[in-house]
Amino acid sequence: MALVDREGLEALSTRHLGEQLGCEAMSIYHHFPNKAHLMDALVDLMLAEAKVKLLPEWGWLERLRRSAHGFRAMALTHPKFFPYFAVHRLNTPAGVAFIDGIIGILREAGFSDRDAATHFRTIGYYLTGAALDETAGYAKGPSAAEPVSDETIAANFRNLAAAGPFFQPAHFLATFETGLEMLLAGIERAHRGRGKHGSKP
Repeated sequence: MALVDREGLEALSTRHLGEQLGCEAMSIYHHFPNKAHLMDALVDLMLAEAKVKLLPEWGWLERLRRSAHGFRAMALTHPKFFPYFAVHRLNTPAGVAFIDGIIGILREAGFSDRDAATHFRTIGYYLTGAALDETAGYAKGPSAAEPVSDETIAANFRNLAAAGPFFQPAHFLATFETGLEMLLAGIERAHRGRGKHGSKP
């Protein structure tokens, strides 16, 4: 992971990893049969870093909140690996356990299996999108061949010009927390309204 953090995912090969470790590439295959197994190990490492200590006395909403912040912190710690992690199916043992734990928070709160699945995926949409935006998204993505200049934006697109300063990294955390709290408030409303529309725990 240190190699990926430093040089990017494209630099990861068994040959280059062997050079960094001071061993032959073939030695790595004694621990990881192929590169796919090595990638799975990196995914599991990310999941271990995403875990946060959830105290029993915290309610389900606080446990979701802390878990969400742990996920974001993990992504920001390893931004060069996160785009791969974001599309991994998380079907390793650690990945399945991670998913099971989050769904468990929702089921223990009394949500039906269907609602627990829906809320889990909704949270996943938000966290993955937010983390991708912060690690590899809009500001770091492809640009137009002839981008609109800042001067043109200031003169002709005043709404964007006014909001522009708040798109900067200094505001990322506040934006993340605003979106997360809106999402959690919606899930909490659904929790209070359980049973009104045929949804049973």
